[in-house]
Order: sequence, then C-alpha cells, then structure tokens
Amino acid sequence: MTDQQHLEAISDIRRMMERSTRFLSLSGLSGVFAGASALAGAATAYALFRSYYDRWEIRGHYDDADFSMLRLQLIILGLGVMALAFFGGLYFTWRRARQNNLPVWDATSRKVLFNALIPMLAGGAFIAGLIYNRLDVLVAPSCLIFYGMALLNASKYTFSDIRYLGIAEIGLGILNVFFLRRGLYFWAIGFGVLHILYGIIMWWKYERQPTVE
Repeated sequence: MTDQQHLEAISDIRRMMERSTRFLSLSGLSGVFAGASALAGAATAYALFRSYYDRWEIRGHYDDADFSMLRLQLIILGLGVMALAFFGGLYFTWRRARQNNLPVWDATSRKVLFNALIPMLAGGAFIAGLIYNRLDVLVAPSCLIFYGMALLNASKYTFSDIRYLGIAEIGLGILNVFFLRRGLYFWAIGFGVLHILYGIIMWWKYERQPTVE
C-alpha cells in the first residue's frame, strides 16, 4: 500500500467515524432562509410599531386595548417566523441529506434535537413569563441568549461552526440588555444578518464541494 493509499484510507475512516457521531446534513441554505425570514419578520414588526405610534399620535393618549392588540400581533408574527424558518430548515436539511445519501432522522440527529430543545424549551417558558408580567423589553435579549445556548449545546453533535454562531447570539443578547429599547434591531441582526452570514459561510465551506468532508 502506498503512502497516498494509506492517507486515503485514513481519510475514509475519519469520514465514517464523523458521520456516525456528528449530524452533517445541516444545510447552509437553511441559515440563509432563516435569516431572510427573520428580516422579513423584523420589517413587518417595524411596520406594526409605526402604525401603532401613528394611532397614538392621532388620538393623543395611550390606549391599553390598542397596545394589547400590538402585543398579540407581535407574538403571532414571532411564532409565524419561527415556524417558517423551522420548516424551511427541515426542507433544506432533508434535501442535502438526500443528495449525500445520509439519513435525516437517526441517533445523531436525535441528539442534536434533544440537546437544542432543552435550552429552547426553558427559554420559551422564561419568555412566556416575561410576556405574562409585561416585561416585554427583555423578550428580544432573552430570545437571543437562550437560542445561542441551544446552538452551543447542540454543536458537539454537528458542525463545530455552529458553536461560534451560538457565542455570537449570546453576546448580542447580553449587549441588548444594555440597550433594551432597541430589541427589534438586535433581533434583526441576531436572527437575520448573523444567520445569513453563517449560512453563506457554511455553504461555501461544505456544500459547494461535491461531497461532505
């Protein structure tokens, strides 16, 4: 066996071990789609805020019913954006798995989902408490921090690049705590811009090649 053949054999073994312990079907296009969805959601939320403050100026005073309607619209919008990004991510992940003849739902993907769900569910319960107690200014930073923790927790079972996205989300969420009235902008940067950048980098590193490395 030549040295080149030895190297190829070692590379094959490494790839097989990696595929058995890490979920490698995540698509960079999922990140791009999620980021675009988040930016569209942020633009819609901005329009809702503008409409709300225009009505406030016209009537000349605060109206609790109008504010409650705004909160409900924002909650529905947030859930809708999250669902759109989730199902878009599932589609691109399924498409990449099929292209590389890899399973989408196996023991490794279950580990990724389980480890991501723990911080996500805890964050969801925490954020529901914030909304219930009308601490709305803390919702955006909490979303970023818990989401970053979910990415960090799941990163050990998939691409390590996700760890850096998680750290960036946590850092952005902590920074948002010091600028509480700017949550929409931080939300757009964290879930929109960072996701698009991450998706492009992931696609460039792993998907423009014919095979997963």
